[in-house]
Order: sequence, then C-alpha cells, then structure tokens
Amino acid sequence: MSDKSFKNRSATWQAYLRPDGRKGIRNLVLVVYTVECAKHVAHAIAAGERDTHVIGFPGCYDNAYAIRLMLALARHPNVGAVLAVGLGCEYTQPERLAAKVSESGRPTEWFYIQQSGGTAASIARGKEIVARMRDELRGTRRVEMSLGELVIGAECGGSDATSGIAGNPAVGRMFDRLVDAGGTAIFEEIVEMIGLRQVLVDRATNAAAAEQLVAAYDKAVEYCRDVRQCSIAPGNFAGGITTIEEKSLGAFSKCGSRPIQGVIKVSQPPPCPGLWLLDSVPDPHFMQFGYTNPNDTEGIMDLIAAGSHIILFITGRGSVIGSPVAPLVKITGNSETYRNMSDDIDFDAGRLLSGQRNLDELGDELLDLVIDVATGTLTKPERLGHREYFITYKHQDTPPLEIGCRA
Repeated sequence: MSDKSFKNRSATWQAYLRPDGRKGIRNLVLVVYTVECAKHVAHAIAAGERDTHVIGFPGCYDNAYAIRLMLALARHPNVGAVLAVGLGCEYTQPERLAAKVSESGRPTEWFYIQQSGGTAASIARGKEIVARMRDELRGTRRVEMSLGELVIGAECGGSDATSGIAGNPAVGRMFDRLVDAGGTAIFEEIVEMIGLRQVLVDRATNAAAAEQLVAAYDKAVEYCRDVRQCSIAPGNFAGGITTIEEKSLGAFSKCGSRPIQGVIKVSQPPPCPGLWLLDSVPDPHFMQFGYTNPNDTEGIMDLIAAGSHIILFITGRGSVIGSPVAPLVKITGNSETYRNMSDDIDFDAGRLLSGQRNLDELGDELLDLVIDVATGTLTKPERLGHREYFITYKHQDTPPLEIGCRA
C-alpha cells in the first residue's frame, strides 16, 4: 500500500450528526410523495430549493417493499428533515410515513393535496414548510467522521469490455482500502454473478456467510430462468462483452478481494463493517412483483436504502444519471467514453489500460475522490442536478439480521 493511501486511511472530516446517532455527509430536506398523482406537486415544491431532494412511489396500492424502501431513504443519515405529500385517496399514507420517520428525531411534516386547495396552494404550502426545515437544519451539530464510519455502495451500468478489466477493478481496489480502514462496502447485482457460485463461496468469511451467499445465488439463477432473461443487454454485446459469464466476472471484480461478511436485503443496513453483498432479487411470491433490477437507477436506490453515504457507479459506454439522497460518483474504464462525456463522468479508470496508472494508484486516487465528496465536494451528477430515482413494486421478505461482526 502506498504512503498516500496510508495517509488517507487516517483522514477525518466534519459530518452532520442526526438525533438517532448516525452521521451524514449531506444535510438534505427530502420531499416524499406517496402516489404518482402527487409527483408534480412534490417536484414543484423542491424546484429551486437548495439541498432539497425528491423521491416517491407511483403506485396507488401499497407495497411493503416500497414502503420499507421509502422509510429507509427518509431516515438516511444524509437526510435531516422530511416532508411527505400525498393526494389523499391512496393506500400509502403520508401521515403514517411521517410518523415513522419522526421516531428517528428528524423534523417531519405531511399533508394531502386534496385537503390543501389543489396544485398551486399545495406547492406554496410545501415551499413554506421546506424553508422552515432548511432554517432548522442550519443548526445541525457537526462532528468528526472517519473512513471507518463511511458506507460506500457500488453498481455497474452500461458495461463494456473495459468495465471488467479497468473500471470495476479500480473500484474493487478502493473497496479493499475502505474495508482495511474499518469502513463498510456494499456491492449488488447478483444476477450479474451467474456462473460464479463457487467463487462467491470461496470468498465467504465463514460457513454461515457461505450459506447466505449460496441461497442468494441459487435464488438469482432460478429467477433468471423464470423471467427467461439474464442481466445482459444489447449495449453490453456492442461494447465487446460476449456472455453472461464474462459479464459476471467483470461485475464481480468491483467488490475487491476482501472476505464477504454476508448478505443483506434491500433497506437493511449492514450490521457491522466490512464487505457485504446486497440481494435485491425479488423473493418467490405469487404476484412476482418487479424485475431485478429493471434499470440502473433502481439498483442505486437499493444501495442508498442500505445506508450508503456515497455510490460508485461504473459505466463503460457512458451514463447521464445521478441520484437523490446520496452523491453518485461515476467511473469509467473506457478513456474514450471519459473524453466524450467528461462533463458527466468523474473518474477515468481507463488510464490503467493505457499504462498511465497501475491499479494501486487508481485505488488511491479514487479514495482521494471519495474523501473529497465526503467533505462536501460536489460530484458531476450533483453539479448537473441529476437526481433520478426509481421505486417499484417488488416482494422481499426481510427477517431481522442475526449476524454479528466477524474477524
């Protein structure tokens, strides 16, 4: 390990302390809408308001998975206050959502559009609430935070042949740095690990973790058979990937080389530091809600709901998405893509392929960038105002995690 990365392991910065004891790297007001009919009002409330983000669920009928996801996002450490907005006739009730969030000590308010005079009156009311919340958040206590308290998630999208040999390995090396410093790393997309059953088992911390990994893997394979589709797309083929096994090996490289502590499900934060696999595949259910992952944004939201302060998003062919709640850092292993989309992409890992950098150097540089983002530097998606989100119907059982920290 280089001297530079050793210094970074001891880096600290000022974070926002929440009433529930968690530490955030952003200090946001979150507007949550509970049905598609309230989407326009929610976005209009947030428009032009600094540090105010929006998420929402389109469905008229409730879904336990979506509610857990919204609650996890609303109680995320980067969120300081929450406004819940509903139309008034949907199953998912903003009042109950706000009540659960308020248990975390965050300022919360809610209202129905039908009871607030319609669109214009509701927007005005929402903006007044948001302004009051932002004033309150200015007094948020600041405390010291270190790498050992940081949670980072990783996702791939628009992969090409460079993703598995440059972009993802650079993230994997940075993940090794983070875990060695006592931090928490989360990777997902187990449907992009088809063919790697034994590889997963070999990386398990112990027999219990291996059992969890096998169960998640077998479920993913069965799910892909049921929907008759593996997680590989025309753009992957055009970018030089030939099979799902080849894509799987590349996708898996983003998790680095440290032991895998176990498996968490969507909206479950890791119970202790280390490297974790997030299983976002729907559990068997007679209604079979949802694909896994129907798009890149859905997977990113899953990682944020697990408590990730920052998301690392690796793309070979290019991407223009961002995310609410947690900053998105975009990385490519394709230097041509970086040159073509440098306004959107934060980090060029393709320098590994040109010989300009080795993998250790890229891991250190990426760690530097993560620390900068944690201290307040805006990512390119943040600067451009990209805050895409996707919350869909899905079914997952989430039993309590009975996992202790492992050496």
